[in-house]
Amino acid sequence: MSITEEQAAEALQDAPPIILAPGPRETEHTAPEADEIWEFPDGKAWVYYGEGNERLTRPVLSADGFSVGPSDIDLSWELLEYGPYPLLSEIRRRGYDVVLIGYKDRSDSILKNAETVKKAVTKAIERREGDHPLTVGGFSMGGLVSRYALAAMETEGTEHQARLYFSYDSPHNGAWVPIALQAFAHYIKRLNAGFSKQINSDASQELLWRHIGDWKDEPAMSERRLEFLRKLEEVGDWPQEPRRIAIANGPATGEGNGVTPGVEAVIGKGFSITGTELLTQATGDDRLVAKLRVLTYPTREVHTDGLPDIDSAPGGTLPGFGILADTLNKLSPLFGFKVENPIREHCFVPAVSAIAAREPAGNDDLYTPISDEELEKTPFHAVKLSSQNEAHTLVTEELATWFLDQLP
Repeated sequence: MSITEEQAAEALQDAPPIILAPGPRETEHTAPEADEIWEFPDGKAWVYYGEGNERLTRPVLSADGFSVGPSDIDLSWELLEYGPYPLLSEIRRRGYDVVLIGYKDRSDSILKNAETVKKAVTKAIERREGDHPLTVGGFSMGGLVSRYALAAMETEGTEHQARLYFSYDSPHNGAWVPIALQAFAHYIKRLNAGFSKQINSDASQELLWRHIGDWKDEPAMSERRLEFLRKLEEVGDWPQEPRRIAIANGPATGEGNGVTPGVEAVIGKGFSITGTELLTQATGDDRLVAKLRVLTYPTREVHTDGLPDIDSAPGGTLPGFGILADTLNKLSPLFGFKVENPIREHCFVPAVSAIAAREPAGNDDLYTPISDEELEKTPFHAVKLSSQNEAHTLVTEELATWFLDQLP
């Protein structure tokens, strides 16, 4: 049995987009009505007053993370409030105001979306009653967007009045999407370009430690990431005026997440995709990471050289293999895209990246326990690592209560 490329393309384009980012849980919630909404040219901010506040009084500003399309306030509440710990309610219960900053397109350049954060910071100062200092930061990519925004404001001589900067599982030294997933995204772009466009978006390239723009490419640091790092350096790398703190969803112990390197994570079983195998990353040279066959012959292979066992590393995890598999398995069996999915997750933000301790360049960098002495040498005044490997940006009581205690 077979189908045409046109039929396969129509099926994939009608399916939900494959988005490698935290998404809604099984039970979706709706955000409450905001007390204020600030509109900006390329984004907006939703303001929720703290308990007992009739106006903006003690602002905590949080920038959104990576995905595609405009920021979704319902998803922000879903991730920050309705998981293991109700962070937004607890911030407000303590008398702080929540300001959630979103973008017109979450996959736009970090530098572009930092302009929205700058505008939100300035607006918060204008709207605030009294002189309580600001807290500014973000989750995942939001920590980098706000990091650049505050540092740029200092360089430009613009007042930000932030006493605390925070990042929550933000990939300061790079994020990781398996080369197998990147290769598959590019391989199917003639059928559905959306997945490939996400991998090649400005923000994705700026975030990823290693990137490929086409399935045949050698993994490397993207020119866009190199340019972003140069722009950070031009503004001093970090904001200097606020106290800086970082939170990581991985442990300091060096203990991996249990994913076995070099084994099959996604296996094609349907007639349109039989022959496709996506493997977890293993260290060494000439390591097979993907076999690709989607309505094509022969099967293509993708190999890597010199990469570490990074899928298995300590850090915040993302079910990237699972997101792809779930999308394919929801298609009608008539299209032949059924896959098996033995491994759903991979490391997305290594713990050493979330606290800017080391480049994730080798197994020693990823798996050597982080000592107290090394923690003191990070760019942060204080850091909090999870006691175990957890989902990327998961808001747990352990991490959230530590964060709350840092608020000025």
